[in-house]
Amino acid sequence: MKTILVPVEQHDSARFALDLAATLAERFDSVIEGFALQVPPLAGIGWDPASVAMIHESDWDHRQAIAKARQLFRDTMAEHGLHDGAEAASDASASRAIWNEAAMAGEGFLGGYGRAFDLTVVGQPRAGGSSITTLEAALFDSGGPILLVPPKRFDSVGETVVIAWNGSSETARTIALAMPLIRKAKRVVVLSDDGGIGDRPAGSLIQRRLERNGIAAELKLLPDKRIRSGEAILSEAAALGCDLLVKGAYTQSRLRQMIFGGATNHILANAEMPVILAH
Repeated sequence: MKTILVPVEQHDSARFALDLAATLAERFDSVIEGFALQVPPLAGIGWDPASVAMIHESDWDHRQAIAKARQLFRDTMAEHGLHDGAEAASDASASRAIWNEAAMAGEGFLGGYGRAFDLTVVGQPRAGGSSITTLEAALFDSGGPILLVPPKRFDSVGETVVIAWNGSSETARTIALAMPLIRKAKRVVVLSDDGGIGDRPAGSLIQRRLERNGIAAELKLLPDKRIRSGEAILSEAAALGCDLLVKGAYTQSRLRQMIFGGATNHILANAEMPVILAH
């Protein structure tokens, strides 16, 4: 996790994503880069359709928005003692923060530019905060993992990692991408089904995979296919003291989850701990 990208958004909870990104940058001696994310025509999109608010281009002063985003980024990085990129140029191992001076960029830029980073950090979608379209741009277009950050401060991240193993290729990919974080954890727990995965690898094989990588992992089996329930996953993770959840995103189609519900949608809307996601 040596390169971290954070889109700086125009809402009150944007600081929380920056704060957690800076914590990870300190932990991994990473380079963290921020840029001002352009507000889409439909802003404030939460999980309630009634929360949609129209924002017109003429209502925004982009120069002022960029200035505010840049100041928030620099203030937050300074609180963590992260140096400006130019100041840290002589020390390749130093954590440092870089502000991308490009004009305000949209979600298309976020997804494509994110391919050049190990991790993209985004806020949890909610009314008055981050947009679901921002998260989906990073998730589906960057090709890498994203870190979902609820709107609150965290004293720790990645000390107790819980992996929600449902047998899917998406979750297998997420585990591989999150391995630097998993390796640093003090405790790793694999949540899995007690037999409902079918011909997919059982949780015990994921536990074995981790152990062969030098990671001591516990296995907790959930009855009655509860590993398919976002509510059950969050409940179990909270009970374990989880401060980082690892979950493959949209292992069912997005359309099916919109119609029938699904674990990913529930976790996106209700997680109270940081979540590593990949598709």
